[in-house]
Amino acid sequence: MKLGFIGGGVMAEALITGIKKAGLDADIAVGEPIASRREYLTSLGVTATDDNAAAIDGADLVVLAVKPQQFETVADSLSGRLKAEQTVVSILAGVKMHSIGLRLNHDRLIRIMPNTPAQIGHGMCVWTASSGVPGNIREFVEKALDSLGEQVFVGDEKYVDMATAVSASGPAYVFKLIEAMIDGGVLLGMPPDLARQLVVQTVAGSAILTRESGKHPAELASMVTSPGGTTAAALLALEEGQFKATIMRAIRAAYERGEELGGGK
Repeated sequence: MKLGFIGGGVMAEALITGIKKAGLDADIAVGEPIASRREYLTSLGVTATDDNAAAIDGADLVVLAVKPQQFETVADSLSGRLKAEQTVVSILAGVKMHSIGLRLNHDRLIRIMPNTPAQIGHGMCVWTASSGVPGNIREFVEKALDSLGEQVFVGDEKYVDMATAVSASGPAYVFKLIEAMIDGGVLLGMPPDLARQLVVQTVAGSAILTRESGKHPAELASMVTSPGGTTAAALLALEEGQFKATIMRAIRAAYERGEELGGGK
């Protein structure tokens, strides 16, 4: 399978690394404007060029791995260069397949919403595909995404937009929680390194327990909470600060911003 990436940033690197680690048969070229980044990408065993047209020449999969705001410029560079048999894969937040298809005059489309833990093989990818994408292409993409962590195919693109707000932006919410808990430990007088160790393992362990137990998070929280105890006091403080409502509003804000970036189409 021949892949041509447009953009060689963090998520492109994650996909490339995953494909390499999974041992998938892939010939990869990347179009990347920054010379130092091209040099690094070459060390990963791919061809790197500053010419997008060269990167996608003969590619089975053309991967759009740029920021949503760069889509129009990229689309201009692809004008008249895409072949009917090529499949365009987008990881652009908010930009819908309808918009991509219209702008590129192309109907073989895949849209993927990954997240940054994909860099270490613990990512969450939600994806969908247009009806014209061949089965062998779908199978390759599924295997590639499996190498990044977990992947879910959805038949309705609206869930990709929702995933943008929940799982794609989600690591930032978790990182802020981790930061706040570490700072809380330091506030009590705990050495920063010790606070970090305790918090990171607590968050990681809690996530694994949630996944493996299959229990609702509310049930798991109640298992930690004794009547009149320390956890009950902490949960009251969180409720008074509208912790849960704030997270829900943050997810809604991320979703609405995604819709703005995508033109709501």
